[in-house]
Amino acid sequence: MAIDKKGTKQIADNRKARHDYFILETIECGIELVGTEVKSIRQGGVNLKDSWCSVDDGEMWIKGMHISPYDHGNIFNKDPRRVRKLLLHKREIMRLFGQVQQEGLALIPLSLYFKGSRVKVALGLCKGKKLHDKRDDMAKKAANREIERTLKDRQNY
Repeated sequence: MAIDKKGTKQIADNRKARHDYFILETIECGIELVGTEVKSIRQGGVNLKDSWCSVDDGEMWIKGMHISPYDHGNIFNKDPRRVRKLLLHKREIMRLFGQVQQEGLALIPLSLYFKGSRVKVALGLCKGKKLHDKRDDMAKKAANREIERTLKDRQNY
């Protein structure tokens, strides 16, 4: 968990989303948590791997996110996979909903972090990658690693 100078502390990162999707736009939004979920998040008990967002009745919801039950929470713990509400302005929700409907994009949570004392979600407006796109990205990364390696070797001599 890294802390940068703006007072944000990274909790969880959805690396699979960056592999499976082209990220066209990122949006910061709040999340509605109840009970002992924040304490569990502080312990790092959150997983964004298979989560996604949808708009139902004009409200944005995050689905598939797993927050482990808090160890000392007893009866106050909630269901780990329950649907949680995201906090966005109505205009933002409608704009994102329109893009998802018209352009066939997906809303994927990219990361979860503390900003001050509040929990925020970085939401990505994403387009799915095909298999050949993933192969191209892996080839570019391998080429860049090789270039960095040869430059480092040249500087040592």
